Amino acid sequence: MRMAKWHGINSLKAEDFRCGYCGREVAADKGYFRDDEKSHYIRICPRCAKPTYFDAGKQVPDIAPGNEVKEVPEDVNGLYVEARNCISVSAYTASVLASRKLLMNIAVTQGADEGKKFVEYVQYLADNGYVPPNGEGWVDHVRKKGNEATHEIPHMEREDAEELITFAEMLLKFIYEFPARVPGAQAPQAPQGSG
Repeated sequence: MRMAKWHGINSLKAEDFRCGYCGREVAADKGYFRDDEKSHYIRICPRCAKPTYFDAGKQVPDIAPGNEVKEVPEDVNGLYVEARNCISVSAYTASVLASRKLLMNIAVTQGADEGKKFVEYVQYLADNGYVPPNGEGWVDHVRKKGNEATHEIPHMEREDAEELITFAEMLLKFIYEFPARVPGAQAPQAPQGSG
């Protein structure tokens, strides 16, 4: 079988796409193409200069779902970004597991003791007002999906991972970003005597 040959930076027909690295809508007209297949391209983002691979319409890295959330502690934000980025490379089970771990980390930053069972972190968030009204079902949904990803054989699907990212974004805004936006407010503090 003959090895496909990639042709170096060339002018290509400009096509719009959202860059999986910088998140910007761009129109790239520079990139690489394969001589054996008209549907395989590597386009170079004109904003960040990073490569995006296209194979018959599939984009790698894909766009990370969700949005940046402000005022989130660095370690918690790192997990949120990781869960989002896992989806961009089709690592859906890993994203669900990171979303589960994210809830634990949120609870600890808000005063829960370390070393507890996951269900105790969920209960801590609910008991201390960190879950918005009617949100306990969502927290329990994250718990169930996380348990499925951890203890069962079938892998998670993109829809599973994306819905947990949507909930995580809302929870992070509710706990960190919105309180910090109140004029004269300080970033949320963990309750006294916890830790």
